[in-house]
Amino acid sequence: MRFTTEQRLDDGVLEREFTLDEIPGILWTPESASPSAPVPLILLGHPPLGLRTMYPRLVARARHAAADGFAAAAIELPGSGDRPRWPALDQARADLRRAMAAGHPVDDEIVDALILSLVDKAVPESRAALDALLALPEIGGPVGYSGGVISIGIRLAVVEPRIVAAGLFAGSLVPRAMFEEARQVTIPLYVLLQWDDEGNDRQASLDLFDAFGSEEKTLQANMGGHTGVPPYAGDGAGRFFARHLS
Repeated sequence: MRFTTEQRLDDGVLEREFTLDEIPGILWTPESASPSAPVPLILLGHPPLGLRTMYPRLVARARHAAADGFAAAAIELPGSGDRPRWPALDQARADLRRAMAAGHPVDDEIVDALILSLVDKAVPESRAALDALLALPEIGGPVGYSGGVISIGIRLAVVEPRIVAAGLFAGSLVPRAMFEEARQVTIPLYVLLQWDDEGNDRQASLDLFDAFGSEEKTLQANMGGHTGVPPYAGDGAGRFFARHLS
């Protein structure tokens, strides 16, 4: 891991951009973080729109995490932002846009091409990022995962034992194969659902929540579309992480 920029935000949060094997990322740490007082970490997921595009939302989430005493980090997804283009992923995105523009159902072939390949590549990269981040003296674990493409969160919850709790957003397409993986998830979960999400199958989201194998799982459903998540929706997630990471 190589840090490339560093700045102190107005609330004292230290923001550092980094690269890890040519993958860009950002780390935010609260003022309290130090080698003598290492802090837990929340890995921030995000849609494949690029870190620069998502920065305002990510830094807002990171500031909330820092206020609770946690570090937060995000890495660029494959084929997004400043990373090299991924032709197969670009084609899947184009197929999805055409199907939705024409009002056609999004079939399993498109969903699998779009999501499964992304999960297969993004999850090992996220685990490598955890290796590097947890090696920093001011980061001590445990780790939470928050938001992003829900299928990436599902896979990480299954394969990454350092993640002890996950807050997921039921706002992305989910391949049928991920339902079986969801049954293997046992860590505590906090799931946000927008009830009127125009790009999401509500019943599929409810079925996915039902499939999760976790003994502790909470579903918070709010009225409104995909981008209409109310500001207070994150309060419950904040309390969730405080309970499991502190």
